[in-house]
Amino acid sequence: MGDRLTIERDGDIATISLDNPDKMNALTLSMWRELGKAMEALSADDEIRCVILRGAGTRAFAAGADISEFAAQRSNREQARSYADVTTAAMQAIEQCRHPVIAMIHGVCVGGGLEIASLCDIRICGESSRFGAPVGQLGLTMSYAELGALIRLAGRPVAMEIVLEGRIFNAHDAYAKGLVSRVVADDAVEEESIATARRIARSAPLVARWHKHAAARLTQSPALTAAEIESAFDCFDTEDFRIGAEAFNAKQKPVFKGK
Repeated sequence: MGDRLTIERDGDIATISLDNPDKMNALTLSMWRELGKAMEALSADDEIRCVILRGAGTRAFAAGADISEFAAQRSNREQARSYADVTTAAMQAIEQCRHPVIAMIHGVCVGGGLEIASLCDIRICGESSRFGAPVGQLGLTMSYAELGALIRLAGRPVAMEIVLEGRIFNAHDAYAKGLVSRVVADDAVEEESIATARRIARSAPLVARWHKHAAARLTQSPALTAAEIESAFDCFDTEDFRIGAEAFNAKQKPVFKGK
C-alpha cells in the first residue's frame, strides 16, 4: 500500500485509484508518471466506456504533489522543468482521454488534486469535501496549463480567487463556483459516481467521444509561446520558494521576502 496507482476493471468501466493514503494521496513523481501512462492506455482501449479517478480510501481525493520530494526532485529550475514534463504529460492524458472521465471526490481535493479533478468531465464530491490551491504559501506558481484548466472550468474570477487567496473552501462553495458537478452525502459518493459511469457506459461510445472532442475544440485556448511556458519555472529561482517549501515541511508558517 502507498505511493502507487491501482486500476480496477468492471466491464467497460475502469477505476484508477491514487494510492498514497498516509499522505492523503499526495502524488509522488512516480505516481504522476504512472497516471499518465494509465490514462493513455485506457484511452486507447476501445472496450472502455468510462474512466473513474479517485483517491484510495475516503479521507482524500488527492492533497496535491508530495512536497517532501521537492528537496531532491524539484528544488531548482532544471529539476522543476523535468518534473513538469511528467506532470504535464499526466494532465494532458487526462484531458485528452477519448472516454468520459469522472472524478470521484472524497475528502480533501487541493493543489494538484484540484488540478486533476478540473480536467475530468464530471466531478462528484461529498458534503465534507474541501477544495483549494494554496500554492502561494509554497512560493510556487500554478503552470499555464493548470491555471488554464481552472479558468476554462470556472472562469477567470473564480480561478483568481483560488490562486490569490489560497484559502480552503467547502463542497457547497465549490459547487457554487462551478468546480464540481454535484454534491452528495459522503457515504453516497462512490454509489453516485458508479451510477453516473454506468449511465455514460450505456450511451453510444462514439457519440461520447465526439462530444468530448467538440467540447475541447470549442474551449480551445491560443497556443502558448515557448517563452511563456518557460516563465512558469521562474519561481524556482526565488528565495520565497525555498522559504515556502522549508516552512511546509517544518509545519511552520512561511515569512516571505518578495525575493
